[in-house]
Amino acid sequence: MSEEKRPSLPEGQPALRVMPMMADINGFGAVFGGWTMSQLDIAGGSAAMLAAGGKVTTAAASIDFERPLRVGNLVSIYAEVIGRGRSSLKVRVEAFAEQGAATYVDELAGGLVPSYPYRAASAEFVFVAIDEEGRKRELPPLA
Repeated sequence: MSEEKRPSLPEGQPALRVMPMMADINGFGAVFGGWTMSQLDIAGGSAAMLAAGGKVTTAAASIDFERPLRVGNLVSIYAEVIGRGRSSLKVRVEAFAEQGAATYVDELAGGLVPSYPYRAASAEFVFVAIDEEGRKRELPPLA
C-alpha cells in the first residue's frame, strides 16, 4: 500500500508570513483577491529592494489565483529575483497556505478538507529601482 505524499513548502525562508483575518474576506467567504495581491506585492517588493540596494516601485504584475485562501490559514509567501535589467528586476512570487487556525471544509474540493500546504497563488512582478525623488535609477552591479 503506497502512502500519499504530503505536499511541501519550497526550500528556504518565506519573504513574508501572514494570516488573513475576518476583515479580509469577500461575500463568498474567501479572502479578497486584492488582499492576496497586496501580500504578493509586499513580499516581491522586499526581495526586489534587497537586490536593488534601495527603493523600488511596482511596474507590472501577472498573477494566477489557484485556490482560495481562508481566514485562519497561515500564508507563507516566497519571492525570488529571476531576471535583471539595467534598472528593473523580475521577481517570481508564490503564496502557500497552511491550515493554521482554519477549520473549514473546502467546498471547491467537493467538501473535502484540502491537503496542506497548497499553492494558493503565483505571480511575476517587475519592479523598477528608483532614487529618493522617485526617478528611475540603475541597479548596482552584481557582486
